[in-house]
Amino acid sequence: MKRNIKKNQVNSSVFKRIVSLTLMLALIAPVMINAQAGKTNFAGDWTLNAEKSTQPQGNQGGGGGTRMGGGNFVATQEANLLTVVRTRTGQDGQPTTSTMKYTLDGKESINTSPRGDSKSVAKWSADGKSLTIETSRTMNMNGESRTMTSTEIWILTDAKTLTVTSTRQSPNGDVKSNLVYDKK
Repeated sequence: MKRNIKKNQVNSSVFKRIVSLTLMLALIAPVMINAQAGKTNFAGDWTLNAEKSTQPQGNQGGGGGTRMGGGNFVATQEANLLTVVRTRTGQDGQPTTSTMKYTLDGKESINTSPRGDSKSVAKWSADGKSLTIETSRTMNMNGESRTMTSTEIWILTDAKTLTVTSTRQSPNGDVKSNLVYDKK
């Protein structure tokens, strides 16, 4: 008889723990979902609208719109990750694909490319409508180490239009562009 009482007390204790854990999850899950729910989703197949964009002229700062992040791209956004895949035509005429991944929680992301590793931090605006991506890349040029920084601000101006405002350091000073993309 004493065994049955102890067994029931143990089962009751386990049951209480399971119920309290379930209740905590039921209360916390909506808060976590709502935290991401108010954020803009930049996912899509985006085409550069050169007519609406403002790009550096000539070779100011090392290259027009494609080096400033211009050109078409595909973005996917899942939970806490923004992935940007760009395909460009290289100097040899061959297509080159680059993939950049950014965590959307304010933590540093590292992306590797032939030009070196870049470190980026993506932060949401207070209202969740714009995303600022700050990137730094250290490169060796002619035996000299140089760190370049850039800032991109992503904003959906409507459901089919994305504006990316970029500022990048160059040997000649800051190079700015305002790139407008249309969703396919």
